[in-house]
Amino acid sequence: MKKIALMLAFCHGLAHASPVRHVVVIFQENVSFDHYFATYPKARNAPGEPPFHALKNTPSVNGLNEFLLEHNPNSANPFRFSREEFSTCDMGHEYAAEELAFDAGLMDKFVEYTSSRHCDPKMVMGYYDGNTVTALWNYAQHFAMSDNYFGTTFGPSTPGAINLVSGQTHGAKPENLADATHEGTVYGDADPAFDDCAHGEKIALSGKNVGDLLNSNGVTWGWFQGGFRPTGHVGGKASCGAKSRNLSGKIIPDYSPHHEPFQYYASTSNPHHLAPASMLEIGHAGPANHQYDLKDFWTAAESGHLPEVSFLKAKMAEDGHAGYSGPLDEQRFIVGTLNRLQRLPEWKDMVVFVTYDDSDGWYDHAMSPIVNHSGTSLDANCGKTKGYAVRCGYGPRLPLLAISPWSKSNYVSHTISDQSSVLRFIEDNWALGRIGNDSFDEKAGSLMDLFDFSRTGKDQLILDPSTGLAEK
Repeated sequence: MKKIALMLAFCHGLAHASPVRHVVVIFQENVSFDHYFATYPKARNAPGEPPFHALKNTPSVNGLNEFLLEHNPNSANPFRFSREEFSTCDMGHEYAAEELAFDAGLMDKFVEYTSSRHCDPKMVMGYYDGNTVTALWNYAQHFAMSDNYFGTTFGPSTPGAINLVSGQTHGAKPENLADATHEGTVYGDADPAFDDCAHGEKIALSGKNVGDLLNSNGVTWGWFQGGFRPTGHVGGKASCGAKSRNLSGKIIPDYSPHHEPFQYYASTSNPHHLAPASMLEIGHAGPANHQYDLKDFWTAAESGHLPEVSFLKAKMAEDGHAGYSGPLDEQRFIVGTLNRLQRLPEWKDMVVFVTYDDSDGWYDHAMSPIVNHSGTSLDANCGKTKGYAVRCGYGPRLPLLAISPWSKSNYVSHTISDQSSVLRFIEDNWALGRIGNDSFDEKAGSLMDLFDFSRTGKDQLILDPSTGLAEK
């Protein structure tokens, strides 16, 4: 049946390797797998919290068993955050610190190396269950998820975002003395050089990204980010002054330049945050150069002009990053986005990936397979450097959900994959070729185990953004 579905796609004149005609990537911030799915599918169901009861025959995941919960090798045991504790401190998630926390695979130094500098160090061992991350657990019940998906390398947001779109963090040219680079490779957070709203250390990247490949093959695409639309221009330079209040009451800037990977490349940047000349430009070449505000995505999508490939980035208050956002903030964004996507005509041929840029240093017990070595002064037990330095990977384990009419239902994939697997899925679906220059896309694991392309229908799951429960 799978072969028949693929043949039908080609018979209809589609230049795709699957029936998928639209890919949407919802790219959130700073969550390890265990931080959200440690006890899946078992929730405590504490009084006053949205209940979660797993469907019959729900598969288990590689989560925290009783021994790891009660006799953990770290200096503190894992513990459950209640729903009221949705706002927490940001943990430490630097490249070197995460390697040290792994302790050559013993996974026992998280309290020492990736805990918060401002809160109780034991907090790094905390996790949520289905009474707080209720929507994500419900999506996992209805669609497919992976419990063997990793950050491509160790490190914070910038490397994670760059690995998503190019699989290659080498080729950095610091505009000033950047502590976030080593031997020409990005390993820390620094803002993109081709962005008026950048500040502090700035970096430009050479080489290709998936935007270049999509452009070369005539595929419509865009990166859509909350707060990208400028609040003004002074002397031709954009100002990004929009702010929002999160659920804990803090006022947070909407736009983060170092969360926007295409702004590191001259070929795909929109330095002055120019708006598209018209709705019809969205997804195509024009003044915006495929870099847009989230509002532009919905303008295109709800007028019948959904790009073939779309990357969606929440404004900071809703991106899930501990310290200024959290699971209830991001639930509003993810659920609101998916509810609208599922009501589009294009839902029938769409795949939505929900994933994250890095782990924030939150505890995860699974040792990643090291497929790329690096033996610099910044590395700990990552072997002798092969190729470009400071690209030790895979890094920490992250959540990945595949939400689509073709997703296997209530399914957990154990196939090894990483952030560049999403890149490879896009490359393969549109026959784009590879990035080259030792990009991780060459070794990326396939995501095809998440899908069954013989399925028919328009499976939908409409949830309440506040509770994460199915709408009645």
